[in-house]
Amino acid sequence: MDEEILKSCSCPLDATLAVIGGKYKIDIIYYLFGRTLRYSQLAKLIGATPKMLAEQLKQLERDGIVKRVLYPVVPPKTEYSLTPLGEELRASLLEMYKFGQRLYALSNIKPRCGAAEDLARLQN
Repeated sequence: MDEEILKSCSCPLDATLAVIGGKYKIDIIYYLFGRTLRYSQLAKLIGATPKMLAEQLKQLERDGIVKRVLYPVVPPKTEYSLTPLGEELRASLLEMYKFGQRLYALSNIKPRCGAAEDLARLQN
């Protein structure tokens, strides 16, 4: 992580939010748990604009959460996976997911995302 950003944080919670606090960062981290995905696969799952997705991925890579591997082929092939530091977010994101489920249940609203079908991967 950029040391200047880290120095500007007042506590560890601020530092965590500085790393995962982007619009699509939590989604990116979630979909990368336990697997490697190509840029196009992430783009389909996330639904962000190409510019926004690239920006969020660069920030996560800079902060040591995501690892990017570029293969020198034509057309270029880029794969993304989580670093060991990124994998440490699994338990926290699982709890955040469960909290969100409770919020939806209390309001009798069905979530629009398809994450429920993929939750087993996060729990293992």
